[in-house]
Order: sequence, then C-alpha cells, then structure tokens
Amino acid sequence: MITNLIKKNRSCRRFYQDQAVSLATLKELVNLGRFSASGANLQPLKYILSCDPSKNSQIFACLAWAGYLKDWPGPADGERPAAYVVILADKTISQDAGCDHGIAAQSILLGAREKKLGGCMLGSINRKALRNILAIPEHLKILLVLAIGKPREQVVLETVDAGGSIRYWRDKDGVHHVPKRKLDDIIIAEH
Repeated sequence: MITNLIKKNRSCRRFYQDQAVSLATLKELVNLGRFSASGANLQPLKYILSCDPSKNSQIFACLAWAGYLKDWPGPADGERPAAYVVILADKTISQDAGCDHGIAAQSILLGAREKKLGGCMLGSINRKALRNILAIPEHLKILLVLAIGKPREQVVLETVDAGGSIRYWRDKDGVHHVPKRKLDDIIIAEH
C-alpha cells in the first residue's frame, strides 16, 4: 500500500556502507524519475550516478547532513551511503526546473524504499566543489544529491508535541524521531 511505503520513506542518514548498491539498481531508480511528471513535459533533469567507493568519498565531502543535529557531523566511516544520485537541471532545455527535481527525487526514493534501501535527499551541497570533482559542465545546474544505501538506523514518526517543535532528534539508543503535524492542523478549510 502506498501509505505504508511513504511512511517508511524517511530520510535515512546512516547506512551499511559495505553493502553495495549496483549501477543497475541506480539506473532502475532513475528510470522512475524519468517516468515522473515534468512541468510542460520539458524533462530538463539529468543525473550522475555513483556507486564507486572512491568517488562516493569525494561526493560525501561536499555534503552537509542533518541541520537539527548540531553535535553530529554526519555519518561516520562505515555508515556512509553506498551510492549517490546527483540530480541536475539542463539549462539548455529550461532555465527553471520548477519542482521537477522534487517529484523525481521522491519517485526515486520511494523506489529505493520498495527495494529495502533507504535514502536521504540533500540540498545542502558545496556545489562548487562537487562541480569540480564530477567535472559537471556549467550548463548543468546542481539541484539535489540523493544518498542511497541499506538503512542502518531506525526512523520513527511522532506527532508534533504541544510545544509545536518540528525538530527531529535522536534518542539515547540512536533511534531517529521525526515529528509530523496532525492532519487536522494542516487542513485549513473543507468545503
């Protein structure tokens, strides 16, 4: 059921780094992004795939992880993603990708979850460094990086407490808690 898949599709930030994700799997996942909706059907998105440990290490160095977890610098060696998908917009097709990359990223991550993989959508990127590392031409705008691998952490959905905090957090056992607003709190009108 789609509801269960969406609930399980949480941002995963710790992985079994030694459990590889194949290039074939990454291509299957990106194919889901290709099938997804695109504004005016322009399809300006392009992708760079990486499942090479050496290249992954270079990509990892360009990313910032979990802004709310101030005392956590990101996954330790051994807990890093086994693969990455870099989502780019081809400015020769369109100067504005709109929300295409969000739609494609969600499709890719849902597909990953269905394959018992986890992922994290990262927008906090040192784009200049990543462009240099991957030799990305200037006509391609770096939009998102998806980290993908076998999940090494448990993520639990919580209801936003009375104080209204939406900040995710980790408990003493390393379980990642994600507060979500109540349905009644986000519907402002019913006709």
